[in-house]
Amino acid sequence: MSASTDRVLVVDRPGHAEIRHLPRPDAPVVVQTLASGVSAGTELSFYTGTNPALHARFDADLGLFRRDEPATGYPVTRLGYMEVARITALGTPVPGLEVGATVAMTYGHRSGWAADPERERIVALPPDLDPLLGIYVAHMGPICANGLLHAAADRVGTQVASLGDGVRGLRVAVVGAGVVGLLCALFARHHGAAEVVVVDPTPGRRAAAAALGADVLDPDAGDPALELKRRWRHGPGDRGADVVLQCRGRSAALATALRLCRPQATVVDLAFYGDDAAAVRLGEEFHHNGLGIRCAQIGRVPRGTAPGWDRDRLSAETVDLLRAHGAAVREHLVTDVLPLDAAPALYDDLQRRARPVLQAVLSPC
Repeated sequence: MSASTDRVLVVDRPGHAEIRHLPRPDAPVVVQTLASGVSAGTELSFYTGTNPALHARFDADLGLFRRDEPATGYPVTRLGYMEVARITALGTPVPGLEVGATVAMTYGHRSGWAADPERERIVALPPDLDPLLGIYVAHMGPICANGLLHAAADRVGTQVASLGDGVRGLRVAVVGAGVVGLLCALFARHHGAAEVVVVDPTPGRRAAAAALGADVLDPDAGDPALELKRRWRHGPGDRGADVVLQCRGRSAALATALRLCRPQATVVDLAFYGDDAAAVRLGEEFHHNGLGIRCAQIGRVPRGTAPGWDRDRLSAETVDLLRAHGAAVREHLVTDVLPLDAAPALYDDLQRRARPVLQAVLSPC
């Protein structure tokens, strides 16, 4: 390890986070953090102690969480995956990178980092992009783009030419208006969906969705499935959404997503669930309408599409989206910009639902 240290946000036990000085790795690409976006759902699962990685080791070879082996547990020293940084030193030449360049990376909430470009993605950001919006380019934007890629593969198979292949001219429902849901809705609009409706119970989040050009429904004001199935008729016994993107980390939201589908449609699921999913009720609409659920997590693209759709292409799709809609994203998604020192109090507020945060950004770090 090098002698250098960085200020790092650490969760050392459930309900407690603090800033510590931790060593910086010895690696050739040294960066100073400009902004670090908070992914509230994932990060709060570590803060509250509900993340499965705290209690079981994930065996990547078997694809299983192993409760018969020790988990990493606390302290959690790498929280977050939405960093924007400036390169301050290059110990070895790296094509496309230079000292002073602004880049997107995924190393967690800390004031600086040193990366090995052979092991970590370093995405150079174009000079015409608002650097703060670069928080979406390395990971969060590709997560959402991958949702549309799964919808496209479900429709056209492995020969996906555009993210629009899964939504163009179609009626799209998005369940959940957090950052993932809002970016998915924006991607669907950007790629030519005939209609996009966002379903969320929170007034402020519905307002953000509407400001980004989507129609909105409040599931607490009436049954959104009745509303959309009455609105979207394809033929006798064939009503509902062509595509449903499920982006809310609650099992009841997945149950809602299934009820929005037209027969034989597929729910593309981008959510992370912390409960036992008892409310999904797989014996009802899922069974009777012959529906499908596709998990669209960023760890893999749809089978057969990898040659044309790697992570770099999904990042490029994110940059295109932000170039077209960046001003609206900055205005309606980014609700809080705070210094790194404020992060422990922010986690506490988020856990208690004491403030209506949509996208928090730690800047400067």
